[in-house]
Amino acid sequence: MDRVRETFALGPFDAPRLWTGLWQLSSNAWGAAPVSKIRQAMGRHVASGYTAFADHYGSAELIFGQFRTSLDSPDAVLGATKWCVFKPIEVSREAVEAAVRQRMDRMRSQRVDLLQFHWQDYGNPDYLTALEILSQLRTEGLIAAIGLCNFDAARTAEICTHFPGIIVSNQVQFSLIDTRPLHGMTDVCGKHGVKLLTYGTLCGGFLSDKWIDEFEPDPYSGTLNPSQRKYLDMIVKVWGTWELFQDLLRTLRAVGDRHGGLSVSNIATRWVLDQPAVGAVIIGARLGCTEYPDDNVKVFGLKLTLEDRSAIDKVLGHSNSRHLIQTIGDCGAEYR
Repeated sequence: MDRVRETFALGPFDAPRLWTGLWQLSSNAWGAAPVSKIRQAMGRHVASGYTAFADHYGSAELIFGQFRTSLDSPDAVLGATKWCVFKPIEVSREAVEAAVRQRMDRMRSQRVDLLQFHWQDYGNPDYLTALEILSQLRTEGLIAAIGLCNFDAARTAEICTHFPGIIVSNQVQFSLIDTRPLHGMTDVCGKHGVKLLTYGTLCGGFLSDKWIDEFEPDPYSGTLNPSQRKYLDMIVKVWGTWELFQDLLRTLRAVGDRHGGLSVSNIATRWVLDQPAVGAVIIGARLGCTEYPDDNVKVFGLKLTLEDRSAIDKVLGHSNSRHLIQTIGDCGAEYR
């Protein structure tokens, strides 16, 4: 079946609703492939309609830049990267512009398509000064669009009030396991016209058919990658139990069966795409190692029914999903 790709408005871009996440290029712990194979995999993704790539860890910007400049129509591919401020810095025009130009150089681009800004210490309000300078650079053409990364609802509202119409997105963790964006964040985004770009939507691959009827894995066995260790901890220590997670997987499998045999991952992705303010789901890919573009595209055109949603909500009602906003904190709190 030829499925029509879904898109949404993101600043000046007509962006796809499924993006390819490049964070797994940060370490061989996710599996490694030669750069040539990674670029070939990017080409396959673009040919299949996956025309947006995101992240900056490791060599992600460099490889993406090499790939995009090799295309006949490089402007047809959107590249999102980040500027993350984890340690105190002196915020000046020179420092901010240098950070942006470093992104441009690494990505071999005359501008940054989407610069996602992360600021670690909320106690230091200089993030507003940094965003003022980023806004100036956007006006000057060095940045096409400005987004946030792992900002909470209160600071997102503050920033959007200071800079109306400037912020186009906030990249946050959002899944059937982690529903914190539903508790304030989506309201803020709706008020200010901000779209959520979500990661962790498949919980490192745990939200897939592969894990149905499997025993709870040992996080120290060496068989899990860094993402899986992170999300396993969330599933069994914060959200609920492995047994309840199995109930969720079986429920998603039943929903998929009602829709012609769609995968657990399809249903989990569609559920997030249907939530308020969500623009796109960023799906991490081990390019050149393990990729699922042919399966992921099946989310397009899928319409979950009231029966589907009720079955999913019933399982979530037995979890701690609605309480994560208190136990973990708002979006991004686990990184601060």
